[in-house]
Amino acid sequence: MTEPATLRTLGIIGGMSWASTASYYRLLNEGIQARLGGLHSARLLIHSLDFANIEALQVCGDWHAAGRLLGDAGAGLARAGADCLLIATNTMHKVADAVTAASGLPLIHIADATVVAIRAAGLGRVGLLGTRYTMEQDFYRGRLEAHGIEVLVPDDAGRTEIDRVIYEELCLGRCESRARDFYRATIRHMTEQGAEGVILGCTEIGLLIRTQDVDCPLFDTTALHAAAAVGVALGGPLPPAPEA
Repeated sequence: MTEPATLRTLGIIGGMSWASTASYYRLLNEGIQARLGGLHSARLLIHSLDFANIEALQVCGDWHAAGRLLGDAGAGLARAGADCLLIATNTMHKVADAVTAASGLPLIHIADATVVAIRAAGLGRVGLLGTRYTMEQDFYRGRLEAHGIEVLVPDDAGRTEIDRVIYEELCLGRCESRARDFYRATIRHMTEQGAEGVILGCTEIGLLIRTQDVDCPLFDTTALHAAAAVGVALGGPLPPAPEA
C-alpha cells in the first residue's frame, strides 16, 4: 500500500514525562499501522524537553516562562515541517495558547479529545484525576464544563496523594502496587459520589490503572489524544489554526 497523500506530520512537544511520551510514540505508530497495514508508521517530529526545568517553573508558578519554553519547541517543530501539534501532557495545556501563538500551527487539544469520548458515552458527570494543577485550575476543567460535563475531584488529601504519586513515581517510570490500590480506592469513592466515569487526566496514570482495575468507564487521556491525532494525521479535520 502506498503512503496516502494526506498523511500529515505530527509535531509532539514531549518529555513531560519521558514515560508518557514513550506511550504516545507507541500509540501513534500502532494507530497508523492498524489503519494502513503493512510497514506503515506515523510521520512524527518530537521535541523532548527536560522535565526538571518545566517542573521547577510549575512549582514557582512561572507559567509565562514555561509557555515560552513550550512555545519555542512548537515553533521549532513548525520550522521542521510539522503540520499540527500535540502537547504530550495534560498539565502543560495550561500554556496551549502560548504554544499556538508561537508556532502558528493548529493544536490537537487533549481536553477536546476527552470531551468527544465522554459525550459519545452519554455521560454527564465524571471524576478527574491528574496533577494538582489539572484538578484544581480552570484551564482543563473549564473546557469540559463548557460542554455541560460536571467534573468531580478528590478531596484535598486525595489530591495531594494523587499528585505525589504522579511526580515521585509515575514520572520516573515506577508503578507501585500501593499507589495502584490508592488510585482504585479513590476511583471507587468518586463513583460512590456520583461519577459515571473517571478521567485519567495525567498522561502517566494509564501506566498504573487499566480498565480491568475498576468497575466504571475510564477515559485515558493519553490514548484518546493519540487516537484523535491519528485521525488528523490520516486526513481528518485540522483544529482551527491560531489567528495571526
